Amino acid sequence: MTDFIVAIGLVLVIEGLLYAVFTDQLKAMMTEVLGMPSSTIRLVGVAVAAIGVLIVWFVKG
Repeated sequence: MTDFIVAIGLVLVIEGLLYAVFTDQLKAMMTEVLGMPSSTIRLVGVAVAAIGVLIVWFVKG
């Protein structure tokens, strides 16, 4: 459970840094995402989640 809480904390740190450093670029990206079909956004989300699972699987072995 400790690893899970640490992982959530790291996600928040990385996401917060991205919003702080790339504010204008993220706003532009969000505007583009609003015009995308839901199925495309869902597919990208599933793909990114799968990549994350693979990374954890390889690292944790």
